[in-house]
Formats: sequence, structure tokens, C-alpha cells
Amino acid sequence: MRHNESSRRVFRIRSLRIFSLGAILICAFFLNGPAQDALSGKADAHTKPGIDVLEEQNFASLRGKRVGVITNQTGVDSQGHRTIDVLAKADGVKLVAIFSPEHGIAADADASVVANATDASTGLPIYSLYGETRRPTDAMLEGIDVLVFDIQDAGVRFYTYVTTMGYCMEAAAKHNISFLVLDRPNPLGGEIIEGPMLDADKLSFVGYFSMPVRYAMTLGELARMFNVENKIGADLHVIEMKNWRRRDMYWTTGLRWIPPSPNLPTVANLVPYPGIEILQAGGVSVGRGTESTFLEFGAPWIFQHDLLANLKRRSIPGVRFSAQSFTPKTGPYAGQECHGIKLQIADRDEFVSILMGLEIAEVLHRAYPQKFQIAKMVELLGSQSTVQRLEGGDSPKRIESGWAAALGKFRATRAKYLIYR
Repeated sequence: MRHNESSRRVFRIRSLRIFSLGAILICAFFLNGPAQDALSGKADAHTKPGIDVLEEQNFASLRGKRVGVITNQTGVDSQGHRTIDVLAKADGVKLVAIFSPEHGIAADADASVVANATDASTGLPIYSLYGETRRPTDAMLEGIDVLVFDIQDAGVRFYTYVTTMGYCMEAAAKHNISFLVLDRPNPLGGEIIEGPMLDADKLSFVGYFSMPVRYAMTLGELARMFNVENKIGADLHVIEMKNWRRRDMYWTTGLRWIPPSPNLPTVANLVPYPGIEILQAGGVSVGRGTESTFLEFGAPWIFQHDLLANLKRRSIPGVRFSAQSFTPKTGPYAGQECHGIKLQIADRDEFVSILMGLEIAEVLHRAYPQKFQIAKMVELLGSQSTVQRLEGGDSPKRIESGWAAALGKFRATRAKYLIYR
């Protein structure tokens, strides 16, 4: 009996040790990357995007209306049903036209022009707003009572879906058509603002409104701001999300990530996007067409180990660098082997994408002044003074601190249009 009792006690102790070790290993696994965010309690419940809320409301705001929808493959409800099909089947709603932004209705086209098409499921015309025109024409809007906007954006000023929304709001106001935004999360959250303000004379298709590169607002909030500050005067309505808070990043929402464009296949590609994309205008590849787009950059003329040593000396927070060679499929140096750097985001809380981009740009400018065209970065960065200071040798951290006053004014303007806490 004593022997059996002793054996059982040893077994229980060993089992407890094995269980404890297993628990430790499981926790260690989940406390890295997005899983860490999921376990941290940042999101109490799955976020419901605007299309889900519209369904819950039984389409009350669209009943008896002829509807045009501006969308792409990201426009789906939480069950995976396309917003196009949801609206087409809704009682009392007549869907009459579809509009697509850059990259087309499937968000997979990586071309300078996207053609009009026909939707196979509904038979409705798909008018491309990245083709012969980037604004809805009079003919496209004929017979429409309300335009519905349902697209997942990237949370970055130069991502063109923001401009497409602004142009469509202007067209709706001109034709006395109501404009309804089905809101979705800002995938980079609603708190952190980065980058310089867009210069007033730099408004373009990659810069619709004077705001920072990373503006920390949802599309519904942006629409409210554009409507008033740009004096658009649209009959604007926003179907608000449920269970989204400003501190929530996309990976805490419970929503499945659907690539909004070919080069953002995962949220990991999005995190460094604001700071890496600004480098492309200067003449380097950012890995377009590879699985590591925006997680690598380079060019055939770069000596990668020298560049790596220079970057490591700068101790840029939240990111690790390593030497990497790759062959981009599109963009600068497509089909050519590029030598450069691979990024690993080590700490998302410390990482500041735009600051990293400026640090890299300064290193490239110093090492390759004849190759890296730093002045052209203004195309996306949108701030002439920032580029000039960088070109003149001012440190990125001092440049960043110089944005404080302008960003303070933006925060005050922005606060008037925020919906979520």
C-alpha cells in the first residue's frame, strides 16, 4: 500500500511538472506577435463593421432607394458575404451600379489603369475609378439615390482609397445624392499619429487632404472631416462599427484580414508600410511582388553589408535589420536582383515607421548621393521642408520634433470628427 501511494504521489508531481512546463511553452508561443495582442485583452469582443450593423438595422437607411456601391473584395460582412451581394438581395433596396477603386474590384490588379467590367454574380456594371476617370461621371451616377462606400483602407494618407472616397463625396454632393459610409477599423489603430502634414500645394491623388501620413481616423471619421473642412456639403451618413476602440489594431478586432491591394497580403506587411513606401520614390525597390513587400528594400547598386552596419549604428527603436537579396516582380528594378535589407519588427509599441523611413533615407543619401534621389521622396511624404532638412543633414529625430506644432493643430481639428473612444 505504501509503495502504491508513493508511486501515485510521484506520478502526480511529475504530471503537474509536465502540465506546468506545457503551459509555459504555450504562453511563450502566444505571447509573440499578433497572438500576444489577442491575449492582452485589448478587444473585448469581435468588431462588427458597418455592413454588419446595416444588416442588423434591416437596411432602414437604404429602403426604397436606388443604390450605387463603391467597394472591392474587402467589402464583406463578418460571414464573408460580399457587400455587393448583400445589397443586391436586400428587401426594398435596388442596387443599380458598382464602382471600384485602384486595384479593381478584386483588389488584385497592379496596373496604372483598371478597365470597367461586369459583375458576374449580379450582372451589374462595374465602373472603374482608376481608369479613364478617377471620379464618377454624370452618366455613371444617373438613376442613383445614394452612394454606399465600403472599403478597407490602410490607415495611411497616400493610400488612394481615401482620395477615391473624397472624390465620390464631391460627386454625390454635386448631384444631390446621399453618401453612406459603412465604417471599418483603421488597421493601424486610432491613436498613433505619425509623419509631417501634407503641404497645401501638394494635394493630389495620393494626398487628398492636408493631414499627417498616419492620421489615426476611420474612413467614417475622415468623411465627416472632409465634408466640413473641405466644404463638400454632402448629405453624409456613417453606419458606425460596434466594439471598436481607438487603441484597437486590426489584429485585435477578430476580423479576418483581406488584402486591400496586392502588396499588403498580411498585416505584417502593413506595419512598416508608411515609412518604407516613401523610399521607393527615391529610387529603391521595396520588394513589390514578393511576399515580403515593405519588409525589405534594396537596389542593384547597394552594398548591403555596409548599409546594414550604418543602420545598426543608429539604434532605430522597435526594428531589427539583416542583409537580404531579393528580386522584385514589379516596381523599380523589376526582375533584377537587388541587394539590401530585411526588416523584422521586434516591438510594435516602440516602432515608429516614419522615423525609421527618414533614418534609412538619410543613410542612403549619405552613402549613395548620386543614386538615391532623396528630393523625390516629397511625392509621398508630402512635406517639402522635411525633405529639404533631411537633404541638408538635419537629424531625423530633430525633424520629427519640428512637426509638433502642426500636428497639434491637426489633433484639435481631428477631435471634432471622432466617433469612437
